[in-house]
Amino acid sequence: MSVIVIEFMTLDGRVTDPDGRGGTPTGGWAFRHGPQTAAGDKFQLGQIMDDGVMLLGRRTWELFSHIWPERDDPFSARMNAIPKLVASRTRTDVSAWSNSQIIDGDPIAAVKSQRRDVIITGSLSIVGSLMDHDLVDEYRLLIFPTVLGAGDQLFPANRPPRYLECRSAELIGAAILARYGRSAQ
Repeated sequence: MSVIVIEFMTLDGRVTDPDGRGGTPTGGWAFRHGPQTAAGDKFQLGQIMDDGVMLLGRRTWELFSHIWPERDDPFSARMNAIPKLVASRTRTDVSAWSNSQIIDGDPIAAVKSQRRDVIITGSLSIVGSLMDHDLVDEYRLLIFPTVLGAGDQLFPANRPPRYLECRSAELIGAAILARYGRSAQ
């Protein structure tokens, strides 16, 4: 079992509102480079989408539940089919998006109990908790040629250092897909 964090990110490490649906002043930065840069399986998840599980925070789940169920391309079919665990203290109904279920209890315990790969997208508070518990095995970052200077960061200054190993980097449209994993040391 691996825990894989996937994020759209700017050159200065910002992850806030990449599609603009959050209504922030700088939102929508990922799609200024055209939909081809962000569409489809840009994170190269492939078989993991068929065999794994997705973990989402409430806000990310709510955003995605308005987007994905309406789409019918091959990648959207995978997004709709993958089992989804939703971490929420307030939401009780997740029937709006197929294969979704509320986590009963702590998201960290839910991740530790999985026997299949876990994909986390967005959901920055959950990602931070997973980082704090040293549970992230890999980061797949689609890095856009944008500098925002403000917004939430994947690796904020108040967290301990992370020593990672670059597994691959490749140009995807206007962005770079960088894959980082635990250091071999």
